[in-house]
Amino acid sequence: MATVIEQTNEKTNNDVQEYYGKVLGSQQDLKTSACCSMESVPMHHREILGQIEDEILARFYGCGSPIPEALEGTTVLDLGCGTGRDVYLLSKLVGPSGRVIGVDMTAEQLAVARKYESQQMATFGFEKSNVDFREGYIEDLAGAGIADASVDVVVSNCVLNLSPDKPKVFREIFRVLKPGGELYFSDVFADRRLDPRLMNDPVLLGECLSGAMYLEDFRRLLQGLGCKDHRVVGRSPIAIEDAEVDAKIGMAKFESVTVRAFKLDSMEDCCEDYGQVATYKGTVNHAPHRFALDDHHVLETGRPMLVCGNTAAMLSETRYAPHFEVTGDRSRHFGVFGCGEGDGNVGDDDGGCC
Repeated sequence: MATVIEQTNEKTNNDVQEYYGKVLGSQQDLKTSACCSMESVPMHHREILGQIEDEILARFYGCGSPIPEALEGTTVLDLGCGTGRDVYLLSKLVGPSGRVIGVDMTAEQLAVARKYESQQMATFGFEKSNVDFREGYIEDLAGAGIADASVDVVVSNCVLNLSPDKPKVFREIFRVLKPGGELYFSDVFADRRLDPRLMNDPVLLGECLSGAMYLEDFRRLLQGLGCKDHRVVGRSPIAIEDAEVDAKIGMAKFESVTVRAFKLDSMEDCCEDYGQVATYKGTVNHAPHRFALDDHHVLETGRPMLVCGNTAAMLSETRYAPHFEVTGDRSRHFGVFGCGEGDGNVGDDDGGCC
């Protein structure tokens, strides 16, 4: 017999499938701005989006642009891929030698994604497909056939908030990531813990509000999984313009936040100063002049920057290593690293990482 938690999780998943599979016909049916934003999409991504079929774009419900740099030849996993907009964007970015796996639990969304696979590969000029759409749950990536340490990058676009079991999702993410792999996602965050009963409202859930993570709980969740430092790449407020939605959940403030985190054993829970210096070589495609690691670490080409140990690890122990010269090691310690005003943690707490 299913437990109460299992029954609740099943209801939540069913509500999400119903909302995205049947209730929403396009972006025009959304009641808030939580699940749609194009403002931060880079120009070279917009050019690729111009090659993607209209039906795929019309039923896209993301809240940011969670596509990191330096993806050529990598294996990328898109959680909650929907109609495949980001999968096809990533397909072009990873190139013929790369691979993109999209996982989603909504059959209607996947049907749209699969319908255009051959056509999109022809448009991109690829002799064979480099995308793979799988029906499954993001809480059970093993059930979708995703092996341990098999993925270079995990992305997700305004989907993790919909999960009824977020700790399980993040455990799965760090299971499938390779050492040095990256999680890069955009999602809705709240400035407080929300009443769990709001998850029972299919509109609030489908609009990506009632499942929004509280900033500090998210930080604690990652630290509990061994990810001691994560960075904010960008953030923007979310407007609730529907009066009925505002009446139910307007007590909280919401924002779309893009976060990156790495699977690195060398990370510390505080920014420590080892006298390390990083210099960007200007070699990442479409970033000849500067590289933005997060919202306050922007490295100019050829200009040395003093960095903390965690930042040094992010740049030298991941796929970004060929694009940076990092000098110094951890043989000599100079105390806590001064990060200046604010930090890169989602919660902007005083607890210490950049």
